[in-house]
Amino acid sequence: MAERDREFVEFVEGAGASLRRTAFLVSGDRHRADDIVQDALYKLYLAWPKVRRVGNPLAYARRMVVNAAHDGGRRPWRREVAIADVPDRVDHVDFAAGYADRDEVLEALRSLGPRQRACVVLRYYEDLSVEQTAEVLGCSTGTVKSQAARGLDTLRRAIDRRRTSRAL
Repeated sequence: MAERDREFVEFVEGAGASLRRTAFLVSGDRHRADDIVQDALYKLYLAWPKVRRVGNPLAYARRMVVNAAHDGGRRPWRREVAIADVPDRVDHVDFAAGYADRDEVLEALRSLGPRQRACVVLRYYEDLSVEQTAEVLGCSTGTVKSQAARGLDTLRRAIDRRRTSRAL
């Protein structure tokens, strides 16, 4: 295996899970996230010598993933809407209560706009700094701060509404 390929494989082994998680949280769909990461890694491989030379391939790859997630949502054939509940289903006790909080957060994430969702995911799921998030998204640190704050506020309201509606 060539040195270029070996470096790329090592990068994918180290960053692949993080890129898939980011793609899933930004897109809201596991299958679409896999497609997004696969496309991004293909394009990254083609540009690998340049990306490696410039430095910080993880930030570059994350930006590719976030951009692909946003671009894919603009394509008419990608405008599918996932629903949480299947109609005509009998309500039952949730045997997987441990996943309730996680599911609430994922559903609330889907209610955010693309920019806010990307900011929240990169800042709080991927634990990037404000500066790193700004670099990935190609925006100012002020934009990251305001979008993340608005996104968290929207998440809190969405989760509170969902919990209130279940309590009634």
